Amino acid sequence: MLQILSGWSGSIQVDETAALHFPLGLPGFETHRAFALVECPAAPPLVFLQSLDLPEVCFVAAPVEAIDPAYQLELSSEDLHHLGLVDNRQPPRGKVICLAILSAPKSGRPTANLLAPVVIDRASRRAVQAVRSDSRYSHQHALAVAVETCS
Repeated sequence: MLQILSGWSGSIQVDETAALHFPLGLPGFETHRAFALVECPAAPPLVFLQSLDLPEVCFVAAPVEAIDPAYQLELSSEDLHHLGLVDNRQPPRGKVICLAILSAPKSGRPTANLLAPVVIDRASRRAVQAVRSDSRYSHQHALAVAVETCS
């Protein structure tokens, strides 16, 4: 088990398989490359992407399928390379986890970033935030239900 410090919950223990490596970090957080994927049992399907480097860096996310069941993932060749998927083909649904980072502004409805999902290769535990080259999805996709916090 990994003992990690979280800004939202103090010290928590997670399984080693929860650790993720972002070769490029996340946009705006490029120096943070190690995260843990922490489930939110009080409000499934929400999960936390908790930085292992800095307790204050934590993102709330949800599987894209929970937001848009018809979501179509499209990874660039660079994203496929960073995930270690060398055959340069789009991965089948079960090979990767695809999460949308959520945003809950003080006023207004919560939104999901479907334009740049976090994609995790299940086998290697490598992850990228895959910014799409098209405008099929929005970075502020309105959520149908309110986002509840976990504690």
